Amino acid sequence: MSRLSRMIALAAALLALGAASAGTAAGPLPGDMSLGNPKAAIQVVEYASLSCSHCAHFNAQVFRAFKAKYLDTGRAYFTMREFLTPPANVAAAGWVLARCAGPGKYFSVVDAVFDSQVELSGGDPRGSLLKVARANGMTAAKFDTCMKNEAAFDALNARVRRAADVEGVDSTPTLEVNGRRLDYPPSSLAEFETMIARAQKKPGGH
Repeated sequence: MSRLSRMIALAAALLALGAASAGTAAGPLPGDMSLGNPKAAIQVVEYASLSCSHCAHFNAQVFRAFKAKYLDTGRAYFTMREFLTPPANVAAAGWVLARCAGPGKYFSVVDAVFDSQVELSGGDPRGSLLKVARANGMTAAKFDTCMKNEAAFDALNARVRRAADVEGVDSTPTLEVNGRRLDYPPSSLAEFETMIARAQKKPGGH
């Protein structure tokens, strides 16, 4: 079985797990990719899949505005945690590509893959991802090397299993603000700001 085929099987198993654990991880985890000010009062975590249409919608309609207003100004800290949804091979390849591009290009690649979802669902996902890779300064040879990196896929596998088994993630996008999991993803920055304000209040506060 190929590495990407294993990812498809893994995604199916994770979806079958449901929310087996309600606990959430506190603080940074190995492999976290983040933007913004680590000391900011607003700490946001997103569990996403690059093949998830709802995640792409959140990225385009909410995250970009949130980044400009909160992350680029140091008012918040954002961490992306990777998950897999069908087609898991596409999501897995996108995540590995983002890691392979390097920390400085990670979020640029993620953004481009989300924007390419319609194209990726066509008949040539490799060609679509290669275009993203080239737009971010990678050669075709480096892209092919990334896609053959079994250690990178194993590491992704471990992060996804941790999200499901330890943090109880069973759908995407799953969002947390200051350790409190949101009931559903916001559809606008204004709605997200309301959720952030609510999450910042202490339990029982007004």
